Amino acid sequence: MRKTIIILSLILLPAIAWATRPVSTFSIVGCDTATGELGVAVASKYFAVGAIVPWAKSDVGAIATQSYVNPDYGIIGLELLQHGMSPQQVIDSLTRADSMFERRQVGMVDSRGRAATFTGAGCMPWAGGRVGQHCAAQGNILVSGEVVDKMIAAFKGTSGELSGKLLAALLAGDSAGGDSRGRQSAALYVVRSGQWQRYDTKIDIRVDDSQDPFGELTRLYKMARALSRLDLAYRLRMQGDLAGAVAAAKESVELNPNLPETHYDYACYLSLSGRHEQAMKSLIKAIEMAPKFRAMAVADSDLEALRGREDFRRLMAEK
Repeated sequence: MRKTIIILSLILLPAIAWATRPVSTFSIVGCDTATGELGVAVASKYFAVGAIVPWAKSDVGAIATQSYVNPDYGIIGLELLQHGMSPQQVIDSLTRADSMFERRQVGMVDSRGRAATFTGAGCMPWAGGRVGQHCAAQGNILVSGEVVDKMIAAFKGTSGELSGKLLAALLAGDSAGGDSRGRQSAALYVVRSGQWQRYDTKIDIRVDDSQDPFGELTRLYKMARALSRLDLAYRLRMQGDLAGAVAAAKESVELNPNLPETHYDYACYLSLSGRHEQAMKSLIKAIEMAPKFRAMAVADSDLEALRGREDFRRLMAEK
């Protein structure tokens, strides 16, 4: 059965160039074998590169398909990985079935951390790729091979979550010159089995058109990390772990103190846990940043313990 599925997948692989012009791109695919996270970071002088290059599936793998993009490298590639083929075997199978393989570029990593990269001889220079531990970086129409070298080094030298390692690698590629034609779009996509929202997607942020896609992607990443902690806080509260919810909400504030919702939610969890003085300080901060939260606080049952306080009544009466 497995062999039949693989053969059918390769037969159905269209040997056509989906992109009408090459997607001049640099990307990195990576895996964290400890957490099971898989992801892709990509940037390009091309509109909405995040819509076509990155592919990932939890417990399976991550793929970046670029140059003259064929999206079936992502779709069928994940199917083949899921049926037990290694990244190198998948790339070999896909390119053998593709009459335009010399125009393709692809990076791939599986859930075991095995990685491979391929650059066809017809990709526009500089074009090439490197394989590192649990990652692969590749690019075309780059200023030099130093771009992918720096990406691999940054991935290896960055600690913490996979998303942070991928972003660090992308920023390192840009600092080394990146796409020789300039900047326009960037994306970061990370999956992990069992994520509460959006199926198994943990991070999915895109900058489709910007003069500073890297600065904007970094801003969105900080926001995404903070809001993910608020999601965690809510889940912990629903599970009866109020102390855990308070800790997660506090981390959200620390990750991005410029988001008023982090302060508001933190105030709610502090109020529920009986830490009323701290709750008021956080609530005041939230309303100073976004006065719309005043109307919400008036009827929010999470803040019931604060309603008898004079400072709360004054805060609600302010215009």
